[in-house]
Parts: sequence; C-alpha cells; structure tokens
Amino acid sequence: MKPITTSIFTFADLIDGGYVYVDKTARLYDLVRPYKGVFFLSRPRRFGKSLTISTLEAIFQGRRELFRGLAIDAGDYDWKPYPVIRIDLGDKQARTPDQLTTALAYAVGQNAERHSIRLRQTACNLMFNELVTTLGRDEKVVILIDEYDKPILGNIENPAVGEILRVLKAFYSVVKTCDAQIRFALLTGVSKFSRVSVFSDLNNLVDLTMDARYADMLGYTQDELERNFAPHIGHVAAQRGCTTDDVLAQMRQWYNGYRFSKAQTCVYNPVSVGRFLDTGELSNHWFETGTPSFLIELLKNRSYDIRNLSRLRLDDLGFSVYEVSNVTPEPLLFQTGYLTIKDYDPEYELYTLGYPNREVENAFLRYLIDGFTATRKELAASHLADLRRALNEGDLDGLFRHLRVFFADIPYDIQLRNEKYYQTIFYLVFRIVGLDVDCEVRTEAGRIDAVVKTAARIYVFEFKLQGTAEEALQQIYQRRYYEKYAADAREVLLVGAAFDPETRNLERWLVERR
Repeated sequence: MKPITTSIFTFADLIDGGYVYVDKTARLYDLVRPYKGVFFLSRPRRFGKSLTISTLEAIFQGRRELFRGLAIDAGDYDWKPYPVIRIDLGDKQARTPDQLTTALAYAVGQNAERHSIRLRQTACNLMFNELVTTLGRDEKVVILIDEYDKPILGNIENPAVGEILRVLKAFYSVVKTCDAQIRFALLTGVSKFSRVSVFSDLNNLVDLTMDARYADMLGYTQDELERNFAPHIGHVAAQRGCTTDDVLAQMRQWYNGYRFSKAQTCVYNPVSVGRFLDTGELSNHWFETGTPSFLIELLKNRSYDIRNLSRLRLDDLGFSVYEVSNVTPEPLLFQTGYLTIKDYDPEYELYTLGYPNREVENAFLRYLIDGFTATRKELAASHLADLRRALNEGDLDGLFRHLRVFFADIPYDIQLRNEKYYQTIFYLVFRIVGLDVDCEVRTEAGRIDAVVKTAARIYVFEFKLQGTAEEALQQIYQRRYYEKYAADAREVLLVGAAFDPETRNLERWLVERR
C-alpha cells in the first residue's frame, strides 16, 4: 500500500514521497488552460486548499515530470513556465495594521529574493506592485494567495479590524492594477466576505466557491475514495473484523456529506479520511485540528437558536457572503464546514442547510455543550451515556440526576427568565446522545416545551422557570398535550419539572405514565 499523509501539503513532496494522491488535475486543467484567469475559492480548513495552491505552482513552473500518469499530463497543456508569486497568510499573525504590513512586506520580499529581484519600494502594496510589474516585463505572472482571510478571521472582534481590512484591500487591489501583467491568479480562504468588504477593486474576480463544475475539486468523491484507497479500506476492515462494505458505510456516515453547490455532488473531508484509514479509529479527526471557539461565542452572543442549525432554509444571499462589520452565523457556519447544503429547491431558489455528517454534528454539539454549560467536554461523555441509559430504561430520577449536571453553575448574567437558554441546553443534551428531540412542539392548545422519543417511550416535558412541578404537570393535562401521541404504540410519560430561582437548576419533577 502507498502511504497516506495528512501533514504534507507540498505537491512535489507528496509525489516524490510516493504517497497516495487523489488526482484532481483534470479540474485544475480546466482552470489553467485558458489564456487568462483570476479566481477565488472558499473551502473549510484542512480541505486541501494549500495542496491545490502547491499543485498549481508546480504546473506553472512547468514541472511536468511530477505529473506523469495524471490527467493533466494526457491533455494538450503546453507546460510553459511562468514566474510564480506565492503568498501564504496562514502563518502571518497580526493584531495591528502595522504588524500586518510588516508581515505582507516580508512575504513579498521572500518572493522577490526567490526571483533575484531587488525592490525599491517599502510599503507592502507598493512592493507587491513593483514585484509584479518587474516580473511581468518579460513574461506574464502567476499569483497564488493562500488563506487570504486569516488576518480578518483572527481579528473579527478586534477594534482594529477596520484598519486591518484597509491594509488588505490596498494589497489585493494590486491584482487588479497589474491585470495586464497577470497570466493567472487564485486567492483561497475559509470565508467568503462580500466583494465590497475585501475585493472592492477586483471586479474581474471569478468566484468558484459554489460553481457546480468545481464542486469536487477539493475533497474526495465516493468513487475517488474507493478507487484510491481500496487497499487501505480492506486493511481497516481486516483490523476491525468486518467487511469492506461495513467500513464504507461507516465512513459515509462519519465523514461524507459536504456539498458546495446546487449540483448533488458530495465529498469527504480528506483529513478525516486519511486519519481514519491510518488509525482505523472512527473519531472526530477534523475537529482535533482546530476548535470553533469563535463560532461558539458568536452563537451565544447573538442568542442564536441552536435548534435551527439542523433545518436552516436560506436563499443565495442568506448564507453565501457576509460583511466584516456585520458577521452573521449562517454564512460563517457554512463556509467553515459546520453546516453544508443538504438540498436545493429550484422552484423557490432555497437551500436547506444541515450538518454534513456524524463527525461534525457530534463534535460541534459537544463544543456547544462546553460553551453553554460549565460541564467540560471530557467529563460530559459519562453523564451523557448514563442519561441515555436512564431514558431507555424509563428511570426518570436517574435522568434528572444526570441532567442537573448540565444545568449546574449557569452563569449569573444569564437571567432565569431567559427560557431559550435553558431550552438550548436541554436540546443539546438530548441531541448529542442521538435521541429524537424537539422543543416547542405545536398542538391545538399550545406548545409543548419538549418531546423526546426513544424506541419504547415518548417523554412529554413541561418546565416551569417561575413555578412548580405540579403546575407544569397540570398544564400538560389541561392542554391535553398527550393526545398528540395517543395513536403511538409507545408508552407516553408526562413530566413536569421546575427550576429553583436560587440554585438555577432543576430541583423538583413529577412523572405520570399514560
């Protein structure tokens, strides 16, 4: 078997090292074959953007020997070498405009040194302009910018973000100013800020982010997975004592499901696939490479209804772009990979968004639990397992004993009357253990606070934040909430529970069986 790597992002090293490479050069050929092109592509982190940039660099350097046997080598590409300017902002940490200009100037200086050019300018955007025009005297230039948005995302809540944005806009405007000298340009990143925010001068920029023709340019399709990793899948199956079909089914559930266009093209996360096939362990491999702490804070600060995350319906403008000055959760969740396209309705031009797979949903909900409660992720697992066991057994006292752990130590700045905060915690707890849970269920007489369904039972919950468990149970009977489930063969349990204003926790509950 060829070795698998998830830590090498240089195309030449990948090929020279004999690692598995999933051939994406047919898609790259479509980009590089025309005489000219200036492109933008947004994809989640660790999805292969840096490897794509490196592969394009090798193509434009004319290193055909690296591409023997790949799709692009069989075509009519001329392999003419061009001067390449490659800038990676992923490691350019900057908290102030001055730090950013220094980092950009250093990056441009490195490229100038590589091409044996001595720059006279000192401002980063003027240095960039001088480098492009100097190189462009003899041959058109290729510009590859990776992680274009890292200085923005790292400073979203920084008061200096406006000045940082101003520096970037001036820097990126060089791609437009020097258009006559450019053969090809590609800017990649995680987020897709509106053109007005970042690329106000780049009206020639072609956005590939949701272009159906390039939906599979990053990530692995099902066919690519089975063709390129067949020996590794067989090896894992032998390790786990199951069939290859079993392994494929598990991988599909855990790591497939990312969809970036109206076309029904879904891809696997390449990092998760690589790590699973290397370790044989179904785990949250992608989440281990970074945590969504900024997203969690954004959702909390906006009092966002977490229940909407699995059933969002939006139009193009609703989730595709956003302004730096007004960051909204939906587009950011989509672009960072925590939500993906599940369906598209052409009649109403609406997208349905949801979690792409089990890995993302499970891990993201655990981080939300960590963000909304005082229960640490590493300690929550045992309580969640015991809570599910209690539900399955109809043990309500055991259920509430473990449920109280997640309501303990709710911050004092969260007012008891903020019912949505409590509902969010309740929803997260039950959703994360894989149960069918719904909150504010409509009936003819009102709304049930929550309904949880297991294989054998249906639990109808009513909570009182400023009342008693008896009042909660009485409300269930008065409004006949249980009638909605009268035709269901499962046992129905009516649960009235009350929070104590002082402890801010569930203190009393009553249960009756129907």
